[in-house]
Amino acid sequence: MKLLVDMNLSPRWVPLLAEVGMEAAHWSILGAANAWDTEIMAFAKANGYVVLTHDLDFGAILAATHGDKPSVVQIRAENTSPDMIGRKVIDVLRQMAPELEEGALLTVDPNRTRLRILPLHRN
Repeated sequence: MKLLVDMNLSPRWVPLLAEVGMEAAHWSILGAANAWDTEIMAFAKANGYVVLTHDLDFGAILAATHGDKPSVVQIRAENTSPDMIGRKVIDVLRQMAPELEEGALLTVDPNRTRLRILPLHRN
């Protein structure tokens, strides 16, 4: 699994993920800092990345477009520092890897996780 770390998360996520054998790149290295979320999504989809973000807009884009890729992992915590929630995120990424490879929206907060398979459908 390749992870694209969004601009709203610290670049310190990249070495933490690499330390546990996950390939990751921060958007600041891959594209323009002021890129639209849709541009980041298109890049991630074209290049086989899973988006790691703190931004709810990525889930909204998936819902609006009924997209099946890229997978998105949303960190929903007050403190998104890899020092605070990094181990939990890594554990969940490992556990949910097959679903993320196929296409999923995964929300991780300090107390729970929620997985929705793509494309998103209204209930």
